[in-house]
Amino acid sequence: MPNNCIFLVDTYNTIEGVKRAVETALELRKKGHEMVGVRLDSGDLAYLSIEARRILDEAGFPDAVIVASNDLDEYLIESLKDQGARVNVWGVGTKLATAYDQPALGGVYKLVAVRDPGGEWEYKIKLSEQTVKINVPGVQQVRRYRREGEFIGDCIYDALKGVPEECVIVDPKDPTRRKKIPKGTESRDLLSPVMRKGRLVAREEVRKRVTEELSAFHPGIKRLANPHEYPVGLEKGLSELRMRLILEARGFSP
Repeated sequence: MPNNCIFLVDTYNTIEGVKRAVETALELRKKGHEMVGVRLDSGDLAYLSIEARRILDEAGFPDAVIVASNDLDEYLIESLKDQGARVNVWGVGTKLATAYDQPALGGVYKLVAVRDPGGEWEYKIKLSEQTVKINVPGVQQVRRYRREGEFIGDCIYDALKGVPEECVIVDPKDPTRRKKIPKGTESRDLLSPVMRKGRLVAREEVRKRVTEELSAFHPGIKRLANPHEYPVGLEKGLSELRMRLILEARGFSP
């Protein structure tokens, strides 16, 4: 496959391997073919990629790509970028395919509301010694607010009761922490059904949506190290309902 060659250059000596790749690429070029690039899979990837780029450019291969691999994750990639690595393609395998940093999903379903056929919803609360494990009652929806093209906060609210025009978001872990969303702020609901009664009712391009959503978050929120906390909380009315049910379940009058 002479037009689909990416040479692994670091088996013994990476710099020498890049030079050998150039020699081979020149032979291919004489026959009307172009190598795609070289791959680095060990050693100081930042330094080696910079040197590889220099060698390739000087040899007349400015379009040849440099592929980097070797147990890469987002932290290593960010570090390499900060060091000026000249890498075009990041090969991420083990750390992605094995869910390396979070092999188990720490989640659990909890009953939040019940109703008899044709009846009204009855909200339910489940107490816990840990505040974070006390469920949020109600038929929930999430509304995301945007100002000047940037997301400013998400509100979890009771879909049966709706959201006031001027919304107040309350931190469920600390009710004293609140954020006011002014009337008229641009917003949209995030949760939409994909399946109903076993039938597909909607399709979505997940990859495209994720890319678009991430582009609208402040860069500080997307930092890998010490990111800024994005505001997500309960709508004030839902927060008050939750607190009332907790107090009642513990034998106190709200």
